[in-house]
Amino acid sequence: MRSIERAKAKRSVTKLVTNGVLLLASNCLGLLSYFLADKQQRTAFLETRQCLEMKMVIEEQSTEQERLLLSVLPEHVAVKMRQDLGERLDSQFKKIYMSRHENVSILYADIVGFTAISSTYSASDLVKILNELFARFDRLSEKYQQLRIKILGDCYYCISGAPMERPDHAVLSVHMGLSMVKAIKYVQQTTNSPVDMRVGIHTGAVLAGVLGQRQWQFDVYSKDVELANKMESSGMPGRVHISEKTLSFLNGEFEVEPGYGERREEALKMASIKTFFIIKAIKPFKMEVQNGTLNDQHSASKESVCATPIDDADIIAQAKEDSENFKKRLRKDLMNRDGHRDLNKHTKFFTLAFNDEEKEREYKYHKEAASGVSLLGCPLVLFLTSSAQMIMLPRDLLSYTSNFLALLILLLIVIISVADIFPRFLPSRIVWFSEIINNSLWTRRILGIVAALLLASTNLVGMVSCWSGNQILTNCTHGQSDPSAYCVYPSYFTYFMVLALIATSLLTQLSHFTKATILMIVTLVHCVVNVITVGAAMDCENAIISKPLRVLSSKYALSFLLIAVTMALVFLARNMDKSSRVLYLWRTEVEEQRERASDIRRRNEALVYNILPPHVAKHFLGSYKRQHEELYSQSYAEVGVLFASMPNFSDFYSEETVNNQGLECLRFLNEVISDFDALLEQKRYQDIIKIKTIGSTYMAASGLNPSRVVKPDDPIEVRWAHLALLVDFAFDLKKALQGINEQSFNHFVLKMGINHGPITAGVIGARKPHYDIWGNSVNVASRMESTGKAGCIQVTEETCKILQHFGFKFEQRGLVAVKGKGQLMTYYLVGKEPQAPSPAIMDTVPDADDVDDADERLVVRQALLPRPELQNGSATSG
Repeated sequence: MRSIERAKAKRSVTKLVTNGVLLLASNCLGLLSYFLADKQQRTAFLETRQCLEMKMVIEEQSTEQERLLLSVLPEHVAVKMRQDLGERLDSQFKKIYMSRHENVSILYADIVGFTAISSTYSASDLVKILNELFARFDRLSEKYQQLRIKILGDCYYCISGAPMERPDHAVLSVHMGLSMVKAIKYVQQTTNSPVDMRVGIHTGAVLAGVLGQRQWQFDVYSKDVELANKMESSGMPGRVHISEKTLSFLNGEFEVEPGYGERREEALKMASIKTFFIIKAIKPFKMEVQNGTLNDQHSASKESVCATPIDDADIIAQAKEDSENFKKRLRKDLMNRDGHRDLNKHTKFFTLAFNDEEKEREYKYHKEAASGVSLLGCPLVLFLTSSAQMIMLPRDLLSYTSNFLALLILLLIVIISVADIFPRFLPSRIVWFSEIINNSLWTRRILGIVAALLLASTNLVGMVSCWSGNQILTNCTHGQSDPSAYCVYPSYFTYFMVLALIATSLLTQLSHFTKATILMIVTLVHCVVNVITVGAAMDCENAIISKPLRVLSSKYALSFLLIAVTMALVFLARNMDKSSRVLYLWRTEVEEQRERASDIRRRNEALVYNILPPHVAKHFLGSYKRQHEELYSQSYAEVGVLFASMPNFSDFYSEETVNNQGLECLRFLNEVISDFDALLEQKRYQDIIKIKTIGSTYMAASGLNPSRVVKPDDPIEVRWAHLALLVDFAFDLKKALQGINEQSFNHFVLKMGINHGPITAGVIGARKPHYDIWGNSVNVASRMESTGKAGCIQVTEETCKILQHFGFKFEQRGLVAVKGKGQLMTYYLVGKEPQAPSPAIMDTVPDADDVDDADERLVVRQALLPRPELQNGSATSG
């Protein structure tokens, strides 16, 4: 009796210790499951946060893109251009963005006496004065429903009545002109100089849009636009000069007097236009009630505020507000996210495979970060169940050997799987091998399957081994007297198997289908062994441990328990796969958002670089958010300026029906300007910058790149190399136009003027950036073009002396009257002494593809472009 009682006591202690080991194993698996679930939750949160951040970046960049587009383009053009911006940059034959509008009032305003200001103020001060003045004009244009077209140096012009038609366009334009005359008083007070405003207004039809591929600028074209320009030039300082056509739309709201502009301007006389000056407004202007509308006083104070630095406290307050706004949006996104609903839209119900086969393939090959950690459960369970087996069940060599070998293999698998997570603590070769293994889909799957099968098979081997040899009970009562010699408690192998199945269900290397297959096969085999192989032992265990309410034998009860656990784990594995796929969806969404943000950033940069010169764009992209910084401005001492016009284009331009009211003529001009722009894409001309186009006049400059470093004592060949390059560019312009003439059967010529000297460059408008250059050197270059001869390049004597060092040949023209400069000796550039082609020139030799493209352009131009015989005016040189 005492021996039996000691055996019972020993058995109780042994069971208690074994149960403790099993409880430890289950808790470890619980911690591993918690770690994996927590990692998923944290990943989900981070993915949501990143997704929101990307959305906000996209929103911000989209807003910035919109702002930049609207800085040079009206909304109706910007919408069309943004839709095919990518195609526009790549297509060979560029789409023309042009539309015709009737009954439009065109306002030109010029600052009288601006040249005197530009020579007495520094670059930064001049840009600041212009920025504040034109900012006021922009505010007035919003107030009076004007569409700003362009800023030409000190000239500002806008239209009313387009793109949205309105009956009061002329009335609004006159109010705009009167307000601009008042606004110039600000400059008079600031600069203490006698500057004034000359305003001219004419009403008619316009073609409005964008020409060319670089330095986009919205412009209007028509005979009426030219007449509006003449209305300004024939006006008087401080007065608003209107045409008879504009007067007919004023409905008696203004008192006028004769202007006699036709006596001062031949073009007005030839067009039989009578002109008038506005004396005063009979009816006061009634401001439309709109959100954001400002009166003049408020507008002026607002602009002054924009020019003052932002206080640091304001910056901190804005940052806090942005942070709170981000937290609110993040909380809302987290609450509104339903991963399973998102998953149902993209996957098949039964298999959970993505509907998109490409996405399914990418998901399969996708590797979760630290996925190897899930394998830790296998060696952990094997070690603890082996320990429990040693404590509770008989010890035999087969069990020891199988457990030891399986544990070694599982540890090796774990090390291989997790080595790339700890690159600092493990040898580089092991880390390298781990990365290779983990980057292979099938290797990861094989390792997971091997780990699961090793764990299950080791338990089955121990179960069968327990009943081999002399461990088989011949009499159930023997187990009570000597339990360590017999396998008295085979039910523990089922408990061990439950832990093994749980460890298998946590493996992230396997899909839920693979896990379910393994779980069901292992369960089926284990149930067969329970019932058939060790069924007698199960019955002995029932006899030893009698329970009064036992309904089923242990071999059946434990089998049902194992089946129930397996079903639960299959369901868990499916949910884990769902969660993994949801995270993958969110991750791909973040990647898509990131790609969209990157694409918008690229388009933004391409847009900015197409609005501003590269070196100015870099400054602008880095500082437009910091409103307290000064606007971009720079003084240059040695710059070359080129004006190239097509003097016979005005004769070629016709608004007849056959030319679609002039649209086909502008289509031809777009081809010409686009070809000129294409020359600037050549590497040798990368330091030449297109400033703008003015009608059919093309303006470019050299020497504006700040990265060009020269010294005052450098030879002329170094200091003025860019000016010689500008002349080469002028010759290439003539060649490009000649090629277009041959393709379209036209006879256009260029009239060009080149000058050099100091200039002031800057960006006007922080919200609507406009890059321009000012100075006497620019004015003289313009006069060299306007007073020159068609087909020739005219330069000043000083420019001639510099270019002679580069082998250029000249012909003296004589003294030419230049406005503001008196009589200047000028020269015509006739050619260049022959010399060996430079590497830069050799780089521009077209390849076969370019020749093919040129042939294709020839066919298109011959088919689409207007012919001279269709025009009323002559297309020959003057």
